[in-house]
Amino acid sequence: MAECQYVIFKLEGESYGVDIMNVKEITEYKQTVKVPNTPNFVDGIINLRGEIIPIINLKKRFHLEDIGIHSDTRVIVIHLKEKQVGFVVDEASQVLRITEENIEPAPDMIVGVDKKYITGVGKLEDKIVLLLDLEYVLTDEEKEKIQEISEF
Repeated sequence: MAECQYVIFKLEGESYGVDIMNVKEITEYKQTVKVPNTPNFVDGIINLRGEIIPIINLKKRFHLEDIGIHSDTRVIVIHLKEKQVGFVVDEASQVLRITEENIEPAPDMIVGVDKKYITGVGKLEDKIVLLLDLEYVLTDEEKEKIQEISEF
């Protein structure tokens, strides 16, 4: 029985998961430098060990209430094409193994562009985890803008 490992993170108290193979690292939140004329969900850029990384605020991207940064806030860094991009989350607390038999396809009621980045729903004993592919959270046009930001 095949299983995958997922980095579990929280937004507004809800649990989400992203395949650990897509995650480069998880780091504490660092103050960003604002970049003019960027989409509202781009918090800015940071310098992470000499590399400029655009920071995407997932709560803003998903139109959730943004209550700001706190001590548990983390940045999940993934590779997006040849660049790295960070996603701000409320907390990233654990890695869980989920077997294929405990993953259901995204519900049919999720339609449009949103369904593209929801890879499934993981069923655990006491909770449900929405499984995401962060590479598809952004549209192609948004990805191009993000690439331009990181070429500063």
